[in-house]
Amino acid sequence: MEALLFLETVEQGLIYGIVVLGVYLSFRVLNYADLSVDGTLPLGAAVAASMIVAGYNPWIATLVATLAGGIGGLFTGYLHTKFRIDPLLTGILTMTGLYSVNLQVMGKANIPLLGYEVVFASPFGLRGEVFTLGLLLLIVSILVISIYKFLGTEIGVALRATGNNQRMITCLGVNTDNMKLLGLVISNAMVSLSGALICQYQGFADVGLGIGTIVGGLASLIIGEMLFSKDSIFRDLVSMVLGSIIFRLIIALVLWLGLPPAYLKLMTAFIVIICLTAPDIKAGVKFIKKRGNSYAENS
Repeated sequence: MEALLFLETVEQGLIYGIVVLGVYLSFRVLNYADLSVDGTLPLGAAVAASMIVAGYNPWIATLVATLAGGIGGLFTGYLHTKFRIDPLLTGILTMTGLYSVNLQVMGKANIPLLGYEVVFASPFGLRGEVFTLGLLLLIVSILVISIYKFLGTEIGVALRATGNNQRMITCLGVNTDNMKLLGLVISNAMVSLSGALICQYQGFADVGLGIGTIVGGLASLIIGEMLFSKDSIFRDLVSMVLGSIIFRLIIALVLWLGLPPAYLKLMTAFIVIICLTAPDIKAGVKFIKKRGNSYAENS
């Protein structure tokens, strides 16, 4: 792979790493299968792009987009906690509804940002690639440290306990509904932040940006857990980002080798299947080896 392609892929991995951190909070910490991220990612892009085109500061637009994603997560959590709708169905309902919301916010299916000021505009005469990579590393580092510190607080421990043993933490007087609402707000706010950064990085916002977000997020999460994750929250968070980078590098490598882009989603599904079945395959290989060694010793 060429150096520039490698650098751009790492940058994309860092941006989508924010999505994986959000997915980690909902799927692993909160134990909530939240599919609404397929809607809150383009929501962040739609809000940010619309505000930038309207003349707002890109940082303010990014902040408002992040808050919009939090509201989307709040709606998902409200459907579940107040009306007891199944988590999977609440995510599907929010994701479906947000498609129309995103179209309404954007006014059209695609908003180009060429010629507009974005957060990746390089100041002080720095090279664009250097500034972009440094800014993304800074943002991701702040998020990882902030989440790590938060999960160590009393509220953070209660959030983790809600996902781990809801009945036990309820007996200790914790309102698990509020914990679910809080977790989904933070998770979707981070996903929406990623959407705002993605549209500014690639130079346009598209209403179909979120298609396959949850699949790519889960693939990155599983890769990170398999290769780097240990019994440490901080290492888990770092592994999510590294998993995202590796996942993007795999996709870039396969495309660079000549795979038609039309097969990209299919390849993503295969990567997820391989990651999910890897532990069983590994256990099967160990079992066969053990049987073979036992047979050789008895012969």
